[in-house]
Amino acid sequence: METLVRIAEGLGRFSARFVPSAFAIAVLLSLLTMGMAIGWAGAAPEAVLSGWGSGFWELLTFSMQMALVMFTGYLLALTAPVRKGLEWLAGLAKGPRGAVALMAFVSMALAYLNWGLSLVASAMLVRFVARRRPEVDYRLLVACAYFGLGATWHSGLSASAPLLVATPGHFLEKQLGVLSIDRTLFSPFNLGLTVAVVAGLTLLAWALHPKPENTVRVDPAVLEKLGDFVPPERPADRSLAVWLDHTRWLNLVFGVLGLLWFARHLALNGGWRALNLNVVNFLFLVLAVLLHGTPARLLKASEEAGGVLHGIVLQFPLYAGIYGIFKTTGLTDQIGELFVSMSTKDTFPAVVYLYSGVVNYFVPSGGSKWAIEAPYLLNAAGTLGVEPEKVVLAYAWGDMATDLIQPFWALPLLTVARLEFKDILGFLLLAFLLYLPFVTAAFFLFG
Repeated sequence: METLVRIAEGLGRFSARFVPSAFAIAVLLSLLTMGMAIGWAGAAPEAVLSGWGSGFWELLTFSMQMALVMFTGYLLALTAPVRKGLEWLAGLAKGPRGAVALMAFVSMALAYLNWGLSLVASAMLVRFVARRRPEVDYRLLVACAYFGLGATWHSGLSASAPLLVATPGHFLEKQLGVLSIDRTLFSPFNLGLTVAVVAGLTLLAWALHPKPENTVRVDPAVLEKLGDFVPPERPADRSLAVWLDHTRWLNLVFGVLGLLWFARHLALNGGWRALNLNVVNFLFLVLAVLLHGTPARLLKASEEAGGVLHGIVLQFPLYAGIYGIFKTTGLTDQIGELFVSMSTKDTFPAVVYLYSGVVNYFVPSGGSKWAIEAPYLLNAAGTLGVEPEKVVLAYAWGDMATDLIQPFWALPLLTVARLEFKDILGFLLLAFLLYLPFVTAAFFLFG
């Protein structure tokens, strides 16, 4: 146990000294991708530059979907019932080790439901736990709040690839058909692997907490900045406009209509198999409207929720530019052919898992990557006789694996927690180095 802690602390010191900001990483990855496209794929520099620039704006629809995942998750996390639930959860923490284990479990459980909700609710839970347990290591606490993005989100109910292929009219429907989520997300393999990973990383979080003399506690000034959401007060003015902004009837009517539509959609389209990205976003928005109670409270929460989107808005175009290079220069084909050439029918799912993790580090976007990789991965799977649902799951698990060491999706969490990515990277690297071979073995043996 102490060996693990020393390794994590050593990795932390390394990352604090050598790892730059998330934006700098995005720029460096862009340059590295350009170099690979020219040197490995043999693309002309002009073609690389053209693909990079045109790629910036090719993912605007998907960017909006991802922003809504984050935005609706944040809105829901700011509602009074969810906040009370988080306060209750924070009270369950018994000691520093119990606090980080609790954080890891809650982060992964929430990410299974919705990755945006996990990021935001976990960040808010950090506040409550740090207040109740100031002796906890704050770096490890925030790192555990990010576990869900690397361990469960793409195996759960907001999973991009499985939900996309379950959506009628998706871009691969002619080749693949519609794969309902009982063949992917609700398959025994996916459910069993998810349970095993959650249990393992929760135990790891408990084991990683440093001794009291080596613990880095939260700065009281930082804790003071982590203020709670304050609902707006109702003005004394009794005008119709004020009444409309502070009445519960509008939110109630909207919420009931939304829930009726959601229930009808499930009833007419095969139950939970009808879930897809847009439907999940719709549900979380409806729940947020319903639970906030009044338009005034909802708008105030929206202002705060919008504040955590700046990292996505600034950096997503850079990763879309990298996507453009992969799409137009043949670099993806080069990487894909390399992995496929090493595969057999039995090993193909594990190879797809590793391959997806490599590409995800350069293009941290589950849906856009799937659009690039799916056609030739599914063709290769057909040639080898591998079922398409196995490819979807292997892709999904690989896609989220390297999220643990990629700063892009940690930006909202870090904004709320007032930390830099390099502050938590040491713990995340160790978790990644233990988690990756375990899941790889699972796909080799059972995938």
